[in-house]
Amino acid sequence: MADRKEISAATRAILLKMQINELTESIVYTKVAKQVSDEHNSKVLLKIAAEEQRHAEIWKGYTKVVAKPKLLRTIWFPLLARIFGFTFALKLMERGEGNASEIYATFASEVPEAEKIAKDEDRHEQELLAMLDEERLQYVGSMVLGLSDALVELSGTLAGLTFAMQNTRLIALSGLITGISATLSMASSEYLSSRSEGNTNAFKSGLYTGVVYLATVAFLVLPYLLLPNTAFMLALGIMLGTVVLIILGFTYYISVAKDVPFLKRFGEMATISLSVAALSFVIGIIVKKTLGIEI
Repeated sequence: MADRKEISAATRAILLKMQINELTESIVYTKVAKQVSDEHNSKVLLKIAAEEQRHAEIWKGYTKVVAKPKLLRTIWFPLLARIFGFTFALKLMERGEGNASEIYATFASEVPEAEKIAKDEDRHEQELLAMLDEERLQYVGSMVLGLSDALVELSGTLAGLTFAMQNTRLIALSGLITGISATLSMASSEYLSSRSEGNTNAFKSGLYTGVVYLATVAFLVLPYLLLPNTAFMLALGIMLGTVVLIILGFTYYISVAKDVPFLKRFGEMATISLSVAALSFVIGIIVKKTLGIEI
């Protein structure tokens, strides 16, 4: 590779950082490509990896440094890809590097290739990532349905039962029965709805809805199973905290994987779930007082 003109120390430091990032991302894309079973997706990822490697070589011509990749990132993001899917992991990685166009603009006068590489990265990587077709993201609608319904319905049910029964074991028993029944109902409803719309993967839609619903039920009921019988208010508080954390985590996942606004979606889901829980708690008080039932 031909030598480039001399650049300032500040620019060299930036380029070295970019060189390391490009090299690291090239390795991550290559590793993730080996994890992907779909041949099309694997080719897309390998193509991005080659682009990143080429950019790293260009920066090397300026820095004159044989850089090493960030080892932890080359382990962490492939691991995330195995757990949460490659689309989420790779988009999260790209987010962490900031806006390439803005960074490259700071030294474009010294490095002629900077502007072209910035445009290449913005265009190619977005186009290539948009081509990725990951199964679990095709069923986001089904997962959102299962999650939102479970959070709203079960958090409300548990909140109402908390004051009405005031016994963690009875609340857990009632919550589990309600949750499991609702899981089967929601999964079958999603299956029938998808099938009526001509969806050839209706079974998977129902399965995703059911699995997410059941997992949510387990997390929400768990505090009532672990705490003493008299600690029903503490269990309620932990359950509501769990609701917020589940919404936070799932909303963040969707916002990264699907490029949708995070705060607005989180605010909507959290407000609805907590409002229903508060209303159900009040209803539990009213019903108990009105009927004069003591447990």
